[in-house]
Amino acid sequence: MALFPVFLSVVLVMRNQATQLEKILKDAEVGLAGLVSDYELIIVDNASNDDSVAVLKVLTGEQGFANLQVYALTKEVDADTASWVGLENALGDFVAVINPLEDDVNFLPTMLDKAVSGVEVVFASNAQKSPQSLAYRVAYATFNSLYKRLNGIHLAKEAPQYRVLSKRVVNFILQHPQPAVSYRHLPATGGFAQSNLDYSAPPKTEQPKRLWESVDRGMRLLVSTTRAPMRLVTMLSMFGAFANLLYSFYVVAVGLFKSDVAPGWVSLSLQQSGMFFLISMVLLVLGEYIVNMVSLSNEGPLYHVGQEFTSARMTRHEKLNIEEVAAKSIAPNGLMGVGLERVPK
Repeated sequence: MALFPVFLSVVLVMRNQATQLEKILKDAEVGLAGLVSDYELIIVDNASNDDSVAVLKVLTGEQGFANLQVYALTKEVDADTASWVGLENALGDFVAVINPLEDDVNFLPTMLDKAVSGVEVVFASNAQKSPQSLAYRVAYATFNSLYKRLNGIHLAKEAPQYRVLSKRVVNFILQHPQPAVSYRHLPATGGFAQSNLDYSAPPKTEQPKRLWESVDRGMRLLVSTTRAPMRLVTMLSMFGAFANLLYSFYVVAVGLFKSDVAPGWVSLSLQQSGMFFLISMVLLVLGEYIVNMVSLSNEGPLYHVGQEFTSARMTRHEKLNIEEVAAKSIAPNGLMGVGLERVPK
């Protein structure tokens, strides 16, 4: 295996894995030692309620593993937020985010080879998934289909959680007002050179996902990355205002051309339709203001320079160490002349 001359940061998010921590770290250390010239292992403990933190304190001691950084969270957060904790503290030229229980660490050399060749974002998707309940699979497929329709990207296929990012991409995400939320999709939509790889490896253990937590995370991701839900509200408000306006015209026409109208029906109907028309207009205006505020709060940097090139030869640089001095010369007619001579400094 070729040794890559890079500094690699590897982020591992774990929870309640006290009995497996030493083996996981040992396997990672063996794989990284012969892969890159320098590395760091960033362990994010997602509020474990077993002895994980105590075990990690021992493993970071004098007789433990080298190049470990541990961040123990006080409360459990979703996987993307926990991964971002490690990413924003990473120092490497490239950062790999790995779920050690589901992702195959042995596939990392293939991903790193792509990254070193100039690909800023490398995703890897495992064909073998942990078995989940039917309800979770239905909700998962529905969310990904809806997200692709609204944002043009299928998160599970085009932006899986197993990824290698360059430092440039991490710095780009840091400029976003909500980096922990945008971390999941921004590398795939930020315009960077990217590669999507597929592999097949059995997960080390089964990890059942909690349906309602996943639904909550999906809703937050939808609301924070697209204006479509709020735009739907404003469209419904506009439809309500227009429908009540048409109904008002209908009530007036009935009052003018019908003789057998119940007393008070016209005035009561106009009052109700007018009131609902005003309410719909107020909701429409408020909705537009909310859409604008959300757009401003979620908006990333105005621009990001993906690559920068300069000419190999700059003429102004060639003149930096040249000094023009006056030089005396004698012309053929015997007269003294003055010229300029360039002398290196």
